[in-house]
Amino acid sequence: MSAIAVFFVAVGIADICRRVTDRWWPTLICGPVAALGCALVAGLWHFGDLVLVVVSAAAVVGWVVLCARTERDGTRPTAPLLVFGAAIVILGILSGWASPAAGLVGRWLPWVGLNSIDPTHAVLVVGVVLVQLVTGNQLVRLILGSVGAVRPAGEPQPSDRLKGGRLLGPMERLLILCLGLAGQLAAATAVIAAKGIIRFPELNAQRRDGTDSSGSGIDEVTEYFLVGSFASWLLALAGVGLV
Repeated sequence: MSAIAVFFVAVGIADICRRVTDRWWPTLICGPVAALGCALVAGLWHFGDLVLVVVSAAAVVGWVVLCARTERDGTRPTAPLLVFGAAIVILGILSGWASPAAGLVGRWLPWVGLNSIDPTHAVLVVGVVLVQLVTGNQLVRLILGSVGAVRPAGEPQPSDRLKGGRLLGPMERLLILCLGLAGQLAAATAVIAAKGIIRFPELNAQRRDGTDSSGSGIDEVTEYFLVGSFASWLLALAGVGLV
C-alpha cells in the first residue's frame, strides 16, 4: 500500500499546483518531486521502492498532461481516467516490491504520541485526503465528460445553474471520509441525503423555468447533478474502503 500512498500524495499535490499556477513547468516538476519527497520521508529507498516511485512519477506526469489536453480541447476524457486507474492497478500488482513506510514518518508518529498508528497507514490517509480535494473534482469532471454531461470548453455548462459545486464537492467528500474512518457510516449517509434535500428546491425551481439563456435544459442539469454527486460519493467511499 505504500506505493499507492506515494502516488496519491504526488497526484494530489500536482493537481493543487496545477490549479494555483498557469505555468506548465512547475506542475510537471511538482508531481515527480512530491513522489520522491514522500518516498524519502517515508523511508522508501530500496530498489523496489524506487522502481514504484518512478512508475508513480510517470503516471502523475501522464495524468497532468492528459487532463490539461482534455480541458483545452474537450476531447478524450477517458484517457486520463485510464491512466489514473492503470496506475493504481499496476502499483497494486507490484506492491510486493514496496517496503513498509518508516523513516521520518515512523519516528515522528511515536514522538507525537501516535504509537498505535502504522506509518504506511498514516501516509495512505494523507494521500487519500489529498485526492479528495482538487483531484477528486478533476475525476468527477472527467466522468461527467465521458458520459456527455459536460459540454466543450467555451460553451455554457449545466454546472452554471448549480453554484458552489467545486467547493461543496471536496467538503462533502472530506466529511464522508472522516465519518467513515470514525465508523459513522450512518452519519455519512445523512450527509448524502442532506445534499439532495438542499439541492431539490433549486432543481425544482429550474424545472419550472425550463431551458435558460445558457441553453442548458433541466434534464441536462439533473443528469449533471446526479452523475456528479454519485461519482463524488463513490470517490469518498472508495477512500474509506482503501484506508
